[in-house]
Amino acid sequence: MAFISSGYNPEKPMENRITDIGPRKYDEFYPPVIAANKGKWLYHEILQPGVLVHVAESGDEVYTVRCGGARLMTTAHILEICEIADKHCGGHVRWTTRNNIEFMVDNKSKVKPLLDDLAGRKFKGGSFKFPVGGTGAGVSNIVHTQGWIHCHTPATDASGPVKAVMDEVFADFQNHRMPAPVRVSLACCLNMCGAVHCSDIAILGYHRKPPMLDHEYLDKMCEIPLAIAACPTAAIKPSKVEINGQKLNSVAVNNDRCMYCGNCYTMCPSMPLADTEGDGIVIMAGGKVSNRISAPKFSKVVVAFIPNEAPRWPKTSQVIKNMIETYANDARKYERLGDWAERIGWERFFEKCELDFTHHLIDDFRDPAYYTWRQTTQFKF
Repeated sequence: MAFISSGYNPEKPMENRITDIGPRKYDEFYPPVIAANKGKWLYHEILQPGVLVHVAESGDEVYTVRCGGARLMTTAHILEICEIADKHCGGHVRWTTRNNIEFMVDNKSKVKPLLDDLAGRKFKGGSFKFPVGGTGAGVSNIVHTQGWIHCHTPATDASGPVKAVMDEVFADFQNHRMPAPVRVSLACCLNMCGAVHCSDIAILGYHRKPPMLDHEYLDKMCEIPLAIAACPTAAIKPSKVEINGQKLNSVAVNNDRCMYCGNCYTMCPSMPLADTEGDGIVIMAGGKVSNRISAPKFSKVVVAFIPNEAPRWPKTSQVIKNMIETYANDARKYERLGDWAERIGWERFFEKCELDFTHHLIDDFRDPAYYTWRQTTQFKF
């Protein structure tokens, strides 16, 4: 009953209650101008790539400068971001869901000094620490998962391919020459912690081999029922094996049913899935969340497999750069990549993007709900 001696009163449960466990409420960190005008914004405009203005009913304005950031940042880098926010923005800064950093100021006169400061900050190699862009009809920052750095089931790295691809398309991060926004994403395995199922272009890490079985240690390291229950396709069953004349409890995998998701390895370290030859990248294209012009779309597989080519992933980068260049030159204004592909036909999409078509790419699945549920805000009478 230690909690009673510490001052807890069951008659007044909120008295002396500790309330600062976990993150503080987000609205405590609003810039004053945003707090004063929340829900009362009239319109917004993109003044130039990476610079936006929001105008409120009161006439107040907020200017936002968006910089490309990385998902994984050093504390020194974050301290520098905070220093910039203190210097120009009254200490206010925010991160977007695509790993961008946004600095907000309440007066147009503050925008140029902020842009000049950001442009002058570079890494020792000469690249920008805080490149401004990622808005409107350009290539937005790539949202990605954890990859080899901090995940146990990746089929590819995340930060590595993202850096390599962004180096190839960096100019389009800083301009608006695309017909419409181009969203690129990466998930390092089929479990898709990233938004690759509905992106214009998606990079997906893919395992092609079933898990290896370390029978000698499996029963010592794993709860076998948990490993069996973790499999979404019921490809794992209990088994007894003989190692060095000793009978051991283990499991067997039905390779034909395995979809290489890695759930079993999550529950059982003696069922590793990673494999140098088996792991690689799948490229998907044509997805979107937007309801504009056409209904939301799932991405389709357009390149069935590219081996991991660390550290620069040259083929993956070249395929994506070529796809973006072809789309930029051939699509109509406001047409997303998937809308363009459907207008010209997926056959011509493969031809124009110089991609090989194989039987692995045929998409003939239709969920019954596809015909019966309204899946979009678009409808006809």
